[in-house]
Amino acid sequence: MQLDHATIVTADLDAARRFFVDVAGLTQGARPPFSIDGYWLYANGRPLIHLIDATVAVQAGRVAPRIDHIAFRLESADEWQALLQRLHATDTRYQLAEVPQTGPQQAELQLFVALAPGVVIEFVTAPRHARRS
Repeated sequence: MQLDHATIVTADLDAARRFFVDVAGLTQGARPPFSIDGYWLYANGRPLIHLIDATVAVQAGRVAPRIDHIAFRLESADEWQALLQRLHATDTRYQLAEVPQTGPQQAELQLFVALAPGVVIEFVTAPRHARRS
């Protein structure tokens, strides 16, 4: 199983788009002509993040903005270092957390960015990828 896409409903589309393009490294791409403003942001040729304007009337039972967090797995030290460089270049604040090994589950390093109130983006990698050579 893999992440297909995550939809983030936000009142600040441009700030969210800038974060995902300038910091996370996604690219803005084609999006169907929906009646609501938004962006589709791509990774490896797939629309991974869908951003939707929260200024439209909210349907009953749904709140905006909404999402707890989404997580991106980085599989190499180069990817991790490139992320850190982009975070520093854009003065983006983040928090690190360590997940200790539990049984067969290997230890992991998590990096959290609060994109907007109620929206957190997590990047996760193996601790060995976070060590500088």
